[in-house]
Amino acid sequence: HPEVRWLSWCFSGVVGDMKKAKTAAEASELETIPNIGPVVASNLRQLGIDSPGDLVGQDPYVLYQQLCAQTGVMHDPCLLDTFIAATRFMAGEPALPWWRYTKERKRTLKTS
Repeated sequence: HPEVRWLSWCFSGVVGDMKKAKTAAEASELETIPNIGPVVASNLRQLGIDSPGDLVGQDPYVLYQQLCAQTGVMHDPCLLDTFIAATRFMAGEPALPWWRYTKERKRTLKTS
């Protein structure tokens, strides 16, 4: 499916020989966080998130709202799923694919 391939590149792309971290402690660059590729890393840097540690304690919903407001663009909600995956990973949860958070995001936004 072409959309999934594109989203996979945006969210999971490997930069050079950079390997994905297996734990938060191993994450040395934003791009080493599972699900974070160059495009999402650039979005995070736009928000002042320059290193993996900067994600600790962040609210992914607030980050998404800030990015949309800052850019004047309503970004694909899958980006929010990715922010959820990244913040959870940096909080010590196991790495899960970003789409595993889609149902949670839809439930959360429906009730807020």
